[in-house]
Amino acid sequence: MNFFQDLISNRTVIAVFVAWLAAQVIKTLLYFVRNRSFDLERLYGAGGMPSSHSSMVMALTASIAKYCGAGSPQFAIALCFALIVIYDAMGVRRQAGEHAKMLNLITSLFQMQPGNEEIKAKFNELKELLGHTPLEVASGTALGILIGVLV
Repeated sequence: MNFFQDLISNRTVIAVFVAWLAAQVIKTLLYFVRNRSFDLERLYGAGGMPSSHSSMVMALTASIAKYCGAGSPQFAIALCFALIVIYDAMGVRRQAGEHAKMLNLITSLFQMQPGNEEIKAKFNELKELLGHTPLEVASGTALGILIGVLV
């Protein structure tokens, strides 16, 4: 077989892709139900419920556990990778989103002041939805494990 045939027939790769797609579709539907509007960015953007990052890495980890065993070096690598990604999603990226909220607030206060029109025109609002709450990560983790085991 060639590389692409191997890739598309790899059940672990399929599980990871299905987990990402499922999380993004669920995230988009939940956003639509909550806000009564469709936001295309929810299909590919970061942040929100459930965490697609957590879903992907846990589908990877669960699939490797299923096919290689929990005692395998591959599982150990996948588990370490998953823990790093999940920690980053709840920690660093979430804090970056909180910082963006504060900077956007400061910027909006600055923009209400008269003058400096040239400087005001250069301000762009920072993206605030970057990381995840523990609940978003937990739901993404559960979705990923389920898909990783089932695929």
